[in-house]
Amino acid sequence: MEAPIELRLAAQHEAIARLCQAHGVLVLEVFGSAADGRFDTARSDYDLIARFAPDTSQSLGRRFVAFSEALEALLGRPVDLMTDHPIENPYLSAAVSATRRLVYAQPSAKAPA
Repeated sequence: MEAPIELRLAAQHEAIARLCQAHGVLVLEVFGSAADGRFDTARSDYDLIARFAPDTSQSLGRRFVAFSEALEALLGRPVDLMTDHPIENPYLSAAVSATRRLVYAQPSAKAPA
């Protein structure tokens, strides 16, 4: 049985979905302590992975920063945001894969396996 996703993250699902839509995020996943029940409200940050839609009107960098800042404001905690590019470090890749959980997926998008 999987541990529940951290309560604040779960409770803000609709607001997170709106942020994802506003910033062109197709898929958002959580990993680490907020995904496996070890989240410490005094010390933990949110470790998230986002897949952004291609957009020619705004750079990926601007959307990345704006989305990260919006998540931090919404959740009231630091956010460590990554894109869904392959993780080259095998130890980090294994740790992410072990706890990775879906938070949001645009209806037409599929989360990576």
